[in-house]
Amino acid sequence: MGQNKRKTGTAYEQAAGCYLEQHGYEILEYNYRSRVGEIDLIARDGTYLVFCEVKYRRNGQKGNPLEAVDHRKQYRIIRCAQYYMMANKVGDIPCRYDVVGIEGNHITLIKNAFQDG
Repeated sequence: MGQNKRKTGTAYEQAAGCYLEQHGYEILEYNYRSRVGEIDLIARDGTYLVFCEVKYRRNGQKGNPLEAVDHRKQYRIIRCAQYYMMANKVGDIPCRYDVVGIEGNHITLIKNAFQDG
């Protein structure tokens, strides 16, 4: 991935993090990477541990950013989340998967966007 794309991605992940904080989330990690994948944001929302994917599109030409989180991407996020919970010895707490779509300056949050299993 080119340096500019990475910079752009990081900027929108930060914007999504600020948006989530304004909605009561506590951001625990940005851009978590492991040997099984990566997760854009890991946060707390009340009692939930939230694994959040951030998708950005400049405009609607390439489709809605929320549609970019297909089953393959969901599977990779779930595997990485399971790895994170094991590696960090996270106990039996509820978790969920949220998606933040950013199109231009408009931010959409989908809570509990998909399930594991």
